[in-house]
Amino acid sequence: MKFDSFHHIAIIGHDYEKSREFYVDKLGFEQLDLHVRPDKGDILFNVRKGQLTLEIFIKPEAPLRPALPKPEHTGLRHLAFKVADVEACLASFDQLGIAHQGLRYDDFDGKKMAFFFDPDGQPLEIHE
Repeated sequence: MKFDSFHHIAIIGHDYEKSREFYVDKLGFEQLDLHVRPDKGDILFNVRKGQLTLEIFIKPEAPLRPALPKPEHTGLRHLAFKVADVEACLASFDQLGIAHQGLRYDDFDGKKMAFFFDPDGQPLEIHE
């Protein structure tokens, strides 16, 4: 059995407009589609940037993530995006009004990294 890449990563959010603004308008993903699904009580839309596709479900009634600073629960911990220059990304985040934590260095490879969060508190990371 060979797994060589991800097909997509699914994320649940509460507000379509906030999620779309964050992933499309601010992070620069391209919106591929939009599916309003009254029978399932949600909205589904896919976004893509390069080879990365995110499948975003908008479920207003979904339970909230556990409150920070303790996101240590079973399941997905965070998504990490590989970038060429973490400091340039952080400067862009500042211009776009995206809150983020400060520059850090990975304990294992020493490379620059930083965390930020989507509108629903999903931890995201940029890493060189």
